[in-house]
Amino acid sequence: MSRTHTRHGRSRALFLAALATVLATTGGTALAVGDSPGSSTSLAAAARVDNPYAGAKPYVNPEWSANAAAEPGGSAIANQPTGIWLDRIAAIEGAGDSMGLRDHLDEALKQGAGVIQLVIYNLPGRDCSALASNGELGPTEIGKYQTDYIDPIAATLADSKYANLRIVTTVEIDSLPNLVTNTGSRPTATPECDVMKANGNYVKGVGYALRKLGAVPNVYNYVDAGHHGWIGWDDNFAASAQVMYQAATTDGGSVDNVHGFITNTANYSALKENNFKIGDNVNGRSVRESKWVDWNRSVDELSYAQSFRNQLVSTGFKSDIGMLIDTSRNGWGGAARPTGPGPTTDVNTYVEGGRYDRRIHIGNWCNQSGAGLGERPKTAPEAGIDAYVWIKPPGESDGSSKEIPNDEGKGFDRMCDPTYQGNPRNGFNPSGALADAPVSGKWFSAQFRELLKNAYPAL
Repeated sequence: MSRTHTRHGRSRALFLAALATVLATTGGTALAVGDSPGSSTSLAAAARVDNPYAGAKPYVNPEWSANAAAEPGGSAIANQPTGIWLDRIAAIEGAGDSMGLRDHLDEALKQGAGVIQLVIYNLPGRDCSALASNGELGPTEIGKYQTDYIDPIAATLADSKYANLRIVTTVEIDSLPNLVTNTGSRPTATPECDVMKANGNYVKGVGYALRKLGAVPNVYNYVDAGHHGWIGWDDNFAASAQVMYQAATTDGGSVDNVHGFITNTANYSALKENNFKIGDNVNGRSVRESKWVDWNRSVDELSYAQSFRNQLVSTGFKSDIGMLIDTSRNGWGGAARPTGPGPTTDVNTYVEGGRYDRRIHIGNWCNQSGAGLGERPKTAPEAGIDAYVWIKPPGESDGSSKEIPNDEGKGFDRMCDPTYQGNPRNGFNPSGALADAPVSGKWFSAQFRELLKNAYPAL
């Protein structure tokens, strides 16, 4: 079970047209995570801190901001910080008229930002369990990944010009957990994931990225840790932590290069399910027996992130690692949001009537119908959580609902087709995807408007 996302650049013309609107709504500056407008963002060069978000004004991507502000009501969130997705080699310099990495870093300095969020996302054989975000590098092109992708990024981030920026890198979404859940004799296995497990290039690639980027003093690496509806089962939980430890320590690497982990990136899992908890029983049956929970050990992302953090520490990661949770699209507000627990007729009516997450199946990941914006970015909201973040920019498609030719290596995945009736990775359920979606990373206006309408907390 997985979900994917890739970044696509935005028109500079659109940015210039809409930026004035954004600045007007924020008093001339973007609001910071954990800060108020006008607060200081001065940081000691290369001074590593426990939480890179604490006291730091985050960078607002002007390209995404312009798209958001151009939508009806979008200016209400156009000042929010989102992730910069470096999803191919061309994204480093900037493909077409889109901003490149150095453009974003320079703009962050102009904004007076203290922290910028990057997504490292270009592994060989990328996204082996889904086609919507297959990448440009073949399964064996580990050398090209290292020399043409990671090395130039690391060299740019190491420029002393950016030494006062805290650079948060979320490393290789949808990679390592696939080696556990989608390989071997499991019904969820794919031939592509078997290849990547056999050649070791996911482990080698992530390990190389952590070493090279971790060598830059002001870089904070957060490794992708899936989400509770993917890793939360007993046979996935400890095994996934072990694969992550293997990647961090491969080829002489160290856990010192891992500042933390991120869950729910570009996914829809609810942050907190308040109407039922894992220890509840209905008529003598555990919530874990319900069709929705299906013996998972967690019912939401917060409980999963906190428990998986403990597992990672026990596996060998440092005791002070922090977790990030992507809350960009997991609010599940609007008229369909339950106001209390479901009927106690049986455990299924109890869970079904009370759950906020209204997906047909927890394995559904592409452009989900009925989703809403979640908690706004926030620093240190809960124990062990460094921040709620919007790494997935709301309004950018997860994948096309039909095959669309493109030059970015992105395939067509039936999980993005609203007529698709599923596969083993979503229990053979309908996809729940919105119709008329563009290629992953392209602006999807209809989705953005639905996210605004269903936001929780409401806008």
